[in-house]
Amino acid sequence: MLIHRRARGGAVPTTTTITVPTPTGPVPVTLTEQGAGHPVLLLHGGAGPRSVAGFAELLAGTRDARVLTPTHPGFDGTPRPEHLTSITDLAVLHLGLLEALDLTGVTVVGNSVGGWTAAEMALLSDPRVAGVVLVDAVGLASDTDPIVDFFALTMDQVTDLSYADPDRFRLDVDALPEAARQAVAANRATLLAYGGTTMADPTLLGRLPEIAVPTLVVWGAADRVVPPSHGAAYAAAVPGARLEVIDDAGHLPQLETPDRLTALVWAFAEEHAG
Repeated sequence: MLIHRRARGGAVPTTTTITVPTPTGPVPVTLTEQGAGHPVLLLHGGAGPRSVAGFAELLAGTRDARVLTPTHPGFDGTPRPEHLTSITDLAVLHLGLLEALDLTGVTVVGNSVGGWTAAEMALLSDPRVAGVVLVDAVGLASDTDPIVDFFALTMDQVTDLSYADPDRFRLDVDALPEAARQAVAANRATLLAYGGTTMADPTLLGRLPEIAVPTLVVWGAADRVVPPSHGAAYAAAVPGARLEVIDDAGHLPQLETPDRLTALVWAFAEEHAG
């Protein structure tokens, strides 16, 4: 069960829309913010912003953290401009968001496709980023241990592969209202637009040694969507990176082991705060 607490200082989450300038045009970004203190940019994966909402509340409610959770344009019914078509585009967008908010010393935490985005943000060497945490990140191509073909799976099969204890999180999509089923389908289409069918970039592994900010890699040992070997590869390729494996978690540790992930993220953020 997720732990929900009011953010420290009595703050409650607030959601706004911020127009972020980008090289290809302005982009509206829906942003939820809560807490106060060290800035943490929390990037969701293909499961959408709801998959990190409880973790954001936990982090802001138990640590001196200002947690900012943007919705990747196109998810949860938000508009996605036609020129946003890649993870690099998302990385540039979220760096523009940090600039628009005039934030520095930011710890960027990303899960799944959000982790890939965080890695691309680190590769852009923006001084606003103090460190990145890659949580079961997609992005690496592998002939021997590939990422599962997500788009060929039913949602029930995705659940089986995503969790150490799948039955805790199983969702009967057919029982959802029509609007909710359409939202799930739209999120999958948006994920495909950003990450492609393979959810990987063959050039990424060779570029990772260029990352110059502190990097923590966190992986669920039971992740069968993105095998733990990918976590080891990320940690080996990024100079100075450290790998932490959570034994009783799968692809979404923020849902299965939120307290453990909070402790890891906060210890890293405090150590490398800008």
